[in-house]
Amino acid sequence: MKPRNGLKWLAATAILLGAALISIGVGRYPVTPVEIVLSIIQGLTGHSMGMSPEAVAIVVGNRLPRTLAGLLVGASLAASGCAFQGLFRNPLVSQGILGVSSGAGFGAALSILLFSGTVMAPPFAFVFGLCAVWLSFCVARLCGQVTVLMLVLGGTIVSSIFSALLSLLKYIADPYNQLASIVFWNMGSLASVESAVLPVAVAAMAAGMLLLLGSASWINVLSMGEGEAASLGIPVHRARAVVVAGATLATAGAVSIAGTIGWIGLIIPHMARFLIKSDNRRLLPFSMLLGAAFLVLVDTLCRTLTGAEIPLGIMTALIGGPFFIYLLRRYKGGGWQ
Repeated sequence: MKPRNGLKWLAATAILLGAALISIGVGRYPVTPVEIVLSIIQGLTGHSMGMSPEAVAIVVGNRLPRTLAGLLVGASLAASGCAFQGLFRNPLVSQGILGVSSGAGFGAALSILLFSGTVMAPPFAFVFGLCAVWLSFCVARLCGQVTVLMLVLGGTIVSSIFSALLSLLKYIADPYNQLASIVFWNMGSLASVESAVLPVAVAAMAAGMLLLLGSASWINVLSMGEGEAASLGIPVHRARAVVVAGATLATAGAVSIAGTIGWIGLIIPHMARFLIKSDNRRLLPFSMLLGAAFLVLVDTLCRTLTGAEIPLGIMTALIGGPFFIYLLRRYKGGGWQ
């Protein structure tokens, strides 16, 4: 690794750790880094470190799980977007290209209608997110050979159908209770992260990211085209299925606990690509670092800027849109591939 690239990795890691400390320490009850460490030790071991029960409850019971969830969600969305951009050879692709976000949004809305609350939203969102990707494959298979183009078209069709079904659920929802929950959930937030649903979501995100990291070399070859990949001895169909499975698991796990959050899977891989180029063996983990830090910092802004928490999806769009314009103007597309 070149010394300059090593400094970039070191800087990205430092930004990630700083973002985590800021997220845990900043709020209506500010906590210093030393108090964060002491509170975590006291909360996990039970031995008194001189911290008040309130501080321990805030750090260990609220902010630490939320920060860890934010790190995983940001890393998952960035890795999925990065993998899909390489697989589909399209710089405008994000993690929701195969309908997983639309399917998850419909699943969460359906659970809110059926159970009058968001308790069952994570499992419903996860299952319907996976179903949406499976339906995209089915559409591509019905229309002929399962190629990259047919997958994109299948994902577009499935996304449109689930978006229409989501609109239908909004139309029939109780406007005084259910509708507000559906709208807020689909805007994205880490406010409702619960320890009961975290294990499944964390397992899905971890499995998805590990699959993607293990498939980085395949993504490099697939980004040159399926014909070139086949001529080099790559099992194209199996490789593509593994990449799609990894990205789907990571995205579905993230969306199931955080709702629909856009832009991260689009802009973060571009930021990473401009810094360390396009080798996915380094690009994927670097995107994960940047995505994790970005989402945690944005979440901190969302819960501290105003008295009421701002949905994550709004803030990521407000920050991501102008920044993406800057990237396009600065590099004029020259950083792609």
